[in-house]
Formats: sequence, C-alpha cells, structure tokens
Amino acid sequence: MAKLKNRVVWITGASSGIGEALAYEMAKQGARLILSARRKEELERVKGNCISSAQANIHVLPFDLTKTETLKLTTEAAIQVFGHIDILVNNGGISQRSFAKDTLLDVDKRIMDVNYFGAVALTKNILPHFLKRKSGHLVTVSSVTGIFGTPYRSGYAASKHALHGFFDSLRAELWKDVRDAITVTMICPGFIHTPITLSAVTGDGSPLGKMDDAQYKGKPADWCARKIIHAIEKKKNEVYIGGIETLGVRFKRLFPNWFARYIRSAKVR
Repeated sequence: MAKLKNRVVWITGASSGIGEALAYEMAKQGARLILSARRKEELERVKGNCISSAQANIHVLPFDLTKTETLKLTTEAAIQVFGHIDILVNNGGISQRSFAKDTLLDVDKRIMDVNYFGAVALTKNILPHFLKRKSGHLVTVSSVTGIFGTPYRSGYAASKHALHGFFDSLRAELWKDVRDAITVTMICPGFIHTPITLSAVTGDGSPLGKMDDAQYKGKPADWCARKIIHAIEKKKNEVYIGGIETLGVRFKRLFPNWFARYIRSAKVR
C-alpha cells in the first residue's frame, strides 16, 4: 500500500476503462494523480468518483494525443502541477474492429497517431525530466496483441507491436545511461471488461458502437488495475494480464506454426 503513497502519477486515457480503474485504485493508495484524456467533463467525473480524501491531490489535465506538437507544453504543465512526476502511465488509445482489406489507410494512420506516436511523444518530452532527476518510471499499456496479431485488429496490433519495439529499445538505452534508475514496464492486457469496443474504429473510421462478446466476458477493470499496480511496484519489464487468452503469448513463442493455424479461427470478438 505504502509504495505509491505521495508518488506523482500521470495517467493518460484516464476518462474510462483501465485508466479510470487505475485512478480509483491509485487514489486509494495515496498517490498524487494527474488525469488526462480529451474529455474534461469525464475526467472531472472520474476525479469526483475517487475517495473524497484523495481529491485534493488529483489534477485534471485534458489534451489530445494526436496533437503531438502541443505535447511538449502539456508535459511542462504536468510537471508544474506537483513540481515533478514519478510515473507516467501511457494508457490512452483506441481499438479497432475491421478486416485489413476493408480498412482505409487513414484509419490505420489515426490508430498509429493515438496509440503509438502519442505515447512516444509524451515519453520523449518527459525523458529529460526523468534523466535530470535520475529517477522515473515509464509504464505503457500495450496488449497481448502487441505480441501476436489477431483477426479484425491489424492496425491496432501493428500499433501495439510498434510500442514494444520502441520501449524495448529505450529500456536498453536507458540502462546504459542511468542503469536501473529509470524503469520501463510494458503492460499487456487480454480481454478486460471496459467500454473500449464501443469507440473502436471500423473500416471507415466510424465507431463500432457495441460491446463485443470477448470484451464483455473479460476480466474486471478494477482487477486489472490492481495487477498493473503490482507490476509497477515490482518494477516488472513486461506482464500479461487477463484470462486464458494470455497463454497465446507463450504458445506463439513455443509453437508458432500451431498458433498460426489456431488464431485463424479463434473467437476474438
């Protein structure tokens, strides 16, 4: 419990789903929070739903991940809230439900802008702060589809794979500069019961507007949040959080040909 007390945590994508659940759990543990997403009113709702004793230590900072040219000033504003930041949780993102052949290239670009370039821009902007302090923790919420692709998620899986390439490389680079002073943790959830599929983009960029079966039957978001906090506290490099679908990570590594046949007909929506 005490490990997050008074730590300054900046959470993106905090207006719903895993980010919202993280805000509630971290507030309970006494963390000082900066909550970010596009919709200020939803961030205020999340803040209001946190335990009342924690609300004085919660700041709302709305911004749009796709506007990367604004993120340097946004990062500076975030640092000024409490004077420093201990942990950045790159959680903001959008999902996808469409076949690659039916998906406009502009939709793929939008997914990459939000899921990949937004997280990379924030990370690059906050790195000088972490390096100066010789302390910091970069937590990025990826997905098990960052390890293996599934049908209906080609653009989404590509964006999550890209995150792993970037942050695995960054982890190695930072070790050479500051050894273990700055931690990089990749969080790979499977099916978590959140509203992410409601706004998942389809082939033409319009929202799906419904909860798919796999997501509906997923693990609770608050359970996932507690697992993420445990990974942060233990300074894990990479963790897989979910149900039986997380076993796919191991199966792909050990039996790639078998997995390739299996995933063709797996129920993933």
